[in-house]
This record gives sequence, C-alpha cells and structure tokens, in this order.
Amino acid sequence: MYFTLLMLGSGLFWTITYLLIIQRSWRDRSYGMPLVALCANISWECIFSFLLPPQLIQHIVNLIWFVLDAVILALTICYGPREFPNLSKRAFYTLLGLALVTSFFAVLLLTLEFHDSGVYAAFGQNLMMSILFLTMLFRRRSLRGQSMSIALCKLLGTACASLAFYLYSAPWHHSVLLPFLYVATFIYDVAYVGMVYVQMRAETKIVHTSPIRGDQAETSIQSR
Repeated sequence: MYFTLLMLGSGLFWTITYLLIIQRSWRDRSYGMPLVALCANISWECIFSFLLPPQLIQHIVNLIWFVLDAVILALTICYGPREFPNLSKRAFYTLLGLALVTSFFAVLLLTLEFHDSGVYAAFGQNLMMSILFLTMLFRRRSLRGQSMSIALCKLLGTACASLAFYLYSAPWHHSVLLPFLYVATFIYDVAYVGMVYVQMRAETKIVHTSPIRGDQAETSIQSR
C-alpha cells in the first residue's frame, strides 16, 4: 500500500515536472531538460512503454511520461540550436540523433544484461539528470528554461520513488548500488534547488538595480 502511494506520488510530481518544463520552454523559447538526460529519459519511457511494459498502473504512467517527453523533445528540436550558437543546425541535430540512438541502446542493453525491470536504469539516469541540471544552470548563468517549481517537483518525484524502493520493495533490499543512487541523487537535487534559489536572488537583484530593463525583468521574475 505505502509503496503504491509513494510511487503514485512520484508519478504525479514527475508529471508536473514535465508539464512545467514544457510551459517554461515555450515561454523562454529554450529547452528545459538537459539534452543527454532527455535522450535517456525518452529512451527509458519508450522501452518500458512499448517493448518491456510493466504492470498496468506503471505502464499508464510510462505512456503519459513518454508523450510529455516527446513534447519536450519537439521543443528541444525547435529551440535547441539557439543554445549552441557555435554549432550549425545540422551538427546540432546530428548530435541529438546520435545521443538518442546511443541512449536507447544503452538503456535496452543494460536492462537485458542485468535482467533489470528498469529500476537500475531509472535511478542511474536520475542521478545523471540531477548532475546535468546543475551543469545546465551553471552554463546558462540564468533561469532560462528552468524554475524553482521544476527543481522542487523533480526533487520530490525522485525522493518519493527512492523511499518507496528503499523502505517497501523487498526484492531490491539486497542492492548495494541503489542506496548510493538514492542518496547521491537527493544531494544533487537539493544542491540544484539551492542554486536555483541563488540564481533567483541574483536576477531579482538585477531587477532592482537596472533602471532600463527593470520593468521587463520584473515581469519575468513575477511569472515564475
């Protein structure tokens, strides 16, 4: 019962995360999920929606996530080249395609090699995603495509899943890797929330010290 409730909570928070990323990407005309993380995410959802579907409830959640990630991918295709001015569009799309193919087979072969039901791949790429969100924030030096709401929902979504497997999933209690992934991901997620807060403070300070663009920037801050 508690396992199911926590997993439903995880599904809800991650669904909200995806919706917020879509909304923010559309508003800022930028992609909101790190490229490699997106490729791994949509690959996992494709595999565990169509090739190796789980039990009914998780299958439905996976399908919803796949559709939402497909929208995020479409926005990335549309706005992604803007974030890499030194790359031609052809180079960007080529690299994105290679990343998608590589991610798909990496997740699939890892699953088959370790007779995994998607658990190791999911938590492993969650850790990767948490690190990549931090690096994306550092690289952009702005909240373009990002927000505190996204950071918090992402943290809560993964935390719920981690607690569910750590406390209530006996078949995985033998693992020495999963607890490390739970803790490491949580640490990076908390760090990301903290860095988003710092960036919000910095951008708010710019609003109050910029007489030229203050009104525009204030509107941007208030809409977060």
